Amino acid sequence: MAFQQSHNNMITNTFGKLYLVPNLLGATKPDQVLPAGTLEIVKRLKHFVVENTRTSRRVLSRIGMNNAIDDIEFIELDKHNARNLDLMEHLGPCLQGEDMGLMSEAGTPCVADPGALVVDLAHSAGIQVIPLVGPNAMILALMASGFNGQSFAFHGYLPIKSPERQNAIKDLERRSAANNETELFIETPFRNNAMLQDLCKNLHPATRVCVACNLTCDDELIISQSIGEWKNYKGDLNKKPAVFLIYSEPRRSFRPHK
Repeated sequence: MAFQQSHNNMITNTFGKLYLVPNLLGATKPDQVLPAGTLEIVKRLKHFVVENTRTSRRVLSRIGMNNAIDDIEFIELDKHNARNLDLMEHLGPCLQGEDMGLMSEAGTPCVADPGALVVDLAHSAGIQVIPLVGPNAMILALMASGFNGQSFAFHGYLPIKSPERQNAIKDLERRSAANNETELFIETPFRNNAMLQDLCKNLHPATRVCVACNLTCDDELIISQSIGEWKNYKGDLNKKPAVFLIYSEPRRSFRPHK
């Protein structure tokens, strides 16, 4: 056991580090949402594992890299074949002693994207994994919702077709009520309006729903209210990246101090 631990420490010190690089959530200035320490690390990296090279190049150009964009290596992660990763193909520079970055298409890596498989591969190889600070849409939405932040669960995407979709919505409501838990999920932006309609049809009028759109952007929109109130909503959520939150705990009443 002692030999194995010493061996792992030696490998970690020999290999480069894998930095988990937060991406922007929209058209915001990098220094508005990314700390100076994060930007300093990202700017010096020469190798990145990404979902899409084109969009990643655009974001890094906005950050202002120390190296020319054309000199940076981008290793694409095939989302449709992500479980068949090759250590040398995806983490070769780390094995050769160079630091790498892992970027999501938006927000925090490894949350609602396949990057976690790369991180798992890095751990198995003894490569040090370092998460960097940056925006996470789910956490920002939870913070702004007014719902229970002590107990919550993220469910990714709900089923597209009914009745599976309706059943999933009702199951989240039951789970929230039973566990006093906030339920979070996301939707493809062009289905946002349809999702809101389904929530209004399938949830109790007292159940509360928060919709957080375009977080960190100039047109950020966060609305947290009961389904009864949502039924009167006239706005348009179409094509706005959003997080949906369900919470069935009744709203507490507060009495002013006399």
